[in-house]
Amino acid sequence: MTHRDATGSRGTSADRTERELREALAALADGVRAAPDAYRTARGEWLRRERRRRLVLAVLVMVVFALATLIGLWVLNQAPADPGVIFSGTGPPAGVSLRPHL
Repeated sequence: MTHRDATGSRGTSADRTERELREALAALADGVRAAPDAYRTARGEWLRRERRRRLVLAVLVMVVFALATLIGLWVLNQAPADPGVIFSGTGPPAGVSLRPHL
């Protein structure tokens, strides 16, 4: 025999508290009425935020790509205009043979 069986129909204070709380919450829930278009409004707002987030990410990627391209072009443009020693086109330096030594 459990404690609940011994108390009969009176109910313990925990049972009574639980029952009263359940009744109070049920009465409160019955009084709540959602707006008819609440789901549609919330979903539309979420979709707008998602589109905005994707747009901001796309713009950020384009800005970073454009900035990297501009920096790369600027660096390449800073190279000296005169040909360097490697690309002078005068042939091999004196004393250097292009044939492999055997």
